[in-house]
Amino acid sequence: MFHCRFVPLTAVALLASACSISTTVKPVEKPLTSLCLHYNNDVLMDGFHPELEAQIQSAGIRTQTYKGPRPADCETYVEYTASWRWDLAMFLRYAQLRVFESNRLIGEATYDARYGGGRPDKFGPTAGKLRKLTDPLFAASRVAAGLPATTVAEAE
Repeated sequence: MFHCRFVPLTAVALLASACSISTTVKPVEKPLTSLCLHYNNDVLMDGFHPELEAQIQSAGIRTQTYKGPRPADCETYVEYTASWRWDLAMFLRYAQLRVFESNRLIGEATYDARYGGGRPDKFGPTAGKLRKLTDPLFAASRVAAGLPATTVAEAE
């Protein structure tokens, strides 16, 4: 009797755990006024870089985009990666933003829908998913610039 109840519960638990989307953020603790943004040629979605740059600027941070080697005057910089997948429609599968100062990691944010399976919220505009990373990542800069700490509700 116990065995018959245990098997369906285990199956449900396994299926539920296979359908997760995670967002993790280690915020930049100090306010930033400017940073450099590395243009990643490996990210094959035309609108990703401009959207990321616009969201960083909306936190009150001036940006300078560079391609290739990082310029010597770029002490604080962001590197990113992102990938998309097709499942009825294109969706953001994975994105990682890493903020460095003098080659030391000072902030990081990750959106991971690789195990999102049947979750319908994996679909939708990339901007809203990206906002859930940039708002908390650059919250100290937003507050120092006199802006609300978050705009996530606006993006959804």
